[in-house]
Amino acid sequence: KLVSPSHVMATVRHKERAEELAKKLGVSVTTDNRAAVRGADIVLLAVKPTTVADVLDEVRGDLKPDALVVSVAASVPTKIIEQHLLDKTAVVRAMPNTPAAVGSGMTGLCSGSRAKPEHMELAQAMFDAVGRTIVLDEKHMDAVTGLSASGPAFIYIILESLAEGGVKCGLPREVAILLAAQTMLGA
Repeated sequence: KLVSPSHVMATVRHKERAEELAKKLGVSVTTDNRAAVRGADIVLLAVKPTTVADVLDEVRGDLKPDALVVSVAASVPTKIIEQHLLDKTAVVRAMPNTPAAVGSGMTGLCSGSRAKPEHMELAQAMFDAVGRTIVLDEKHMDAVTGLSASGPAFIYIILESLAEGGVKCGLPREVAILLAAQTMLGA
């Protein structure tokens, strides 16, 4: 609720998916990356690490020089991102996790060489809206990815194992899942 949906534009590769997301999220969705960044104050780069360079090269000429680029691409250093942008474009690297979808996320943040304190404050506000944030030196970001970004998957394995143990002790599966899930939530 930091930004009005009318001020948000997202992009995806396929027109059908764009229409579906626009309806579901109530924001503008397009397949045109260049149009999406044109005039934007903040660009959230949420693409696979292997496509970061291509997307940045595509949109570089359409970015406002004073735009803030916030990247959630795992393992892509700010220095690499900055190399594909204009000389003044600020970059913040963020590594959120999936619990952000339910307001319980944990996001590690670090600043690129051009990011100022106000850029970090904006990025923190974005991710504080979906959980908690911590600002770290970039040298720690891969560890953040391994621990908190990948951590939910390990927790799901533990949950599944607890429930399976309950089933092996004779509990109905739905009861075992409920007991394991509530126990984990409480813990």
